[in-house]
Amino acid sequence: MFRTMHRYLGISLALLAGCVAPVKYERPPVEVPAAWTESGPRFTQDGRWWGIYSDADLEKTIDEALGANADLLIAAARVDEARGVLGEANSFFWPSIDARAATSRQQVSTRTATAFPGIPREYTNNRATLNVSYELDLFGRLRAGAAAARAELEASEASRDAVRLALAAQVAKSYFALRSLDEQVDLTRRTVSLREEALALQRKRLQGGVISEFELRQLEAEAAVVRAQLPPLEREREREEAALAVLLGRNPKEVFESKIALKQAFEERPGAAVLPSGIPSELLLRRPDIVEAERGLAAANARVAVARSEMFPTITLTGFLGSESAALGNLFSGSPAATWQLAAGLVQPIFSGGRLQARSEQAQARERQALLQYQQTIRAAFGEVRTALIVQKRALESFEAESAREAALAETLRLARLRYQNGVSSQLDVIDAERGLLAARIGRIEALRAHRAAIADLFRALGG
Repeated sequence: MFRTMHRYLGISLALLAGCVAPVKYERPPVEVPAAWTESGPRFTQDGRWWGIYSDADLEKTIDEALGANADLLIAAARVDEARGVLGEANSFFWPSIDARAATSRQQVSTRTATAFPGIPREYTNNRATLNVSYELDLFGRLRAGAAAARAELEASEASRDAVRLALAAQVAKSYFALRSLDEQVDLTRRTVSLREEALALQRKRLQGGVISEFELRQLEAEAAVVRAQLPPLEREREREEAALAVLLGRNPKEVFESKIALKQAFEERPGAAVLPSGIPSELLLRRPDIVEAERGLAAANARVAVARSEMFPTITLTGFLGSESAALGNLFSGSPAATWQLAAGLVQPIFSGGRLQARSEQAQARERQALLQYQQTIRAAFGEVRTALIVQKRALESFEAESAREAALAETLRLARLRYQNGVSSQLDVIDAERGLLAARIGRIEALRAHRAAIADLFRALGG
């Protein structure tokens, strides 16, 4: 009779396991452009896209950030954590083996059914066993849990790569902002020096009666205007340098005191425009945040399978082998003290107040969220590529326009000085031309910074 029951139970479990349809996962299809509107040659240097700037100091600065930035180190620690979670999930595929030893002294009641005449009320028991337990994964709960953990590990690795990419782009932008401020500070200081020299000459002319005090005060006000531009620039430079030092992961003393090594080169021109390489669909595999969102979706899909499998039986095989004796000296005396057991257990949830169904619905809702997040990440990625291409193009146009403006105002200044020297115009006309030229040069410097920042943003948008 028991054999017949066992046979029917085994057949029932096999049929039930066969009825559990696994939750299959396929990456959702995404409609992307067939090709970029403009494309260029592939730029490959092992992901070190910042080599396009040909700036050795920038490369050293980014390398320092990649080695010590706190956000990147935290992301790397999260990868290690996810790897540990995967190791734990994989461990459930193996039997659990442990050794146990116990000793006890006990007295039984004479008022219970277990009290027998002639048997001592007090006795000692010593026990040492090797225990084994193993869960049969008939319904895929353990496999789905391991698949989810594996996908979460891959998502954390992609998140780390996204932090690395964003960090390199931010360091490059901060570095060029610092260089831009350096050039603006240098230009403004030189302009202040020229204004002070010209003002000293005008004071002598006032003493000689050539100009009036009214004209001198106007010239002093113009010189003060340029001097007033210098402190905000120096303040922004110090702020940018401190922010970059934090990005580099330097210690508090270095953040407060150290300087950032910068390439000292002014009057530079932007390089050629950077264009996307390959085809748009490659962006789905190359950009870390998209990979992270897709792996998060895969993990959520696997968690749905875990939640569903909790509604089915859990089957556990257990056993132990060891010795048991009243006297500690006889514990390992051989066959008389030997004890063993083999057992199988089955737990089938019957009623839990809707808890298991609610868990399944939660997992399905999280999967829908992950799908929407994945789709939104792709939209944002292509929007960022488009924006970065436009910004790069417009920044280059701005640089060319500011360069033409600078050339025209430089010639205007030369003519204004000639007119002043020949007594045709006043010193204020010269100062007005100098003011315009200073603004054009600062605009040119800012346009160059914006172009370089747009290149960094484009490489970030393209996944490096």
